[in-house]
Amino acid sequence: MRKLVHFWRTYKHGFWILAYMAFYLVGFCILEHAGHRHYHVIHSVIDDIIPFCEYFVIPYILWFFYMGVSVAWFVFFCKDHTEYYKLVSALAIGMTIFLIVSCVFPNMQDLRPTTFANHNIFTRLTQMIYAADTPTNILPSIHVYNTMVIHVALNNSPQLQKHGKVRWMSGILAVSIVLSTMFLKQHSIVDVSLAILMTAAVQMFCDRAFAGDRVVTSRKAYMSREIL
Repeated sequence: MRKLVHFWRTYKHGFWILAYMAFYLVGFCILEHAGHRHYHVIHSVIDDIIPFCEYFVIPYILWFFYMGVSVAWFVFFCKDHTEYYKLVSALAIGMTIFLIVSCVFPNMQDLRPTTFANHNIFTRLTQMIYAADTPTNILPSIHVYNTMVIHVALNNSPQLQKHGKVRWMSGILAVSIVLSTMFLKQHSIVDVSLAILMTAAVQMFCDRAFAGDRVVTSRKAYMSREIL
């Protein structure tokens, strides 16, 4: 019991991301199973130029690993909790905007291939993704938005500034994940572009909102070093 109490006191900030994810998943499931809705088809001529490439299923699936490991690092290993709360706020704001857009502007895409030129493990994985994830509620792409927010948080973390390899690997994986959403025909370039723009806007908002907390944290760290 003492260990559980100590664990809760040490990592209770992690509760907020779990609480929000529960809210988001409930909202997303309701939208996914809402019937009798008129969906607006999202499409661009550029989508027709981008070829289907089943090999991009690997970075697409790695998104789940990227998200889980990154959020876990901010919960358990990030020394500055302001960074964690800034990340959670950015994720929550963007995902809530996505739920609102999906509610007031039901949307979908019609880009998925009906047949595959190749039949291999990659196309089978793609078919599994298609079966589990409907082509509705795609605007803006949360797959892209969350990827960009996570990469920005990792890249801007003072704690990781000396770990260039981690930041470079994050950047390469983030770009691969963004491309995978289009090459797998899971998203249109329209919702990918809007997700990137939303990332920039929300990130600017969070930078300003948490600027005061950053100054307070820096002052406390400076005073601690002076006392020591």
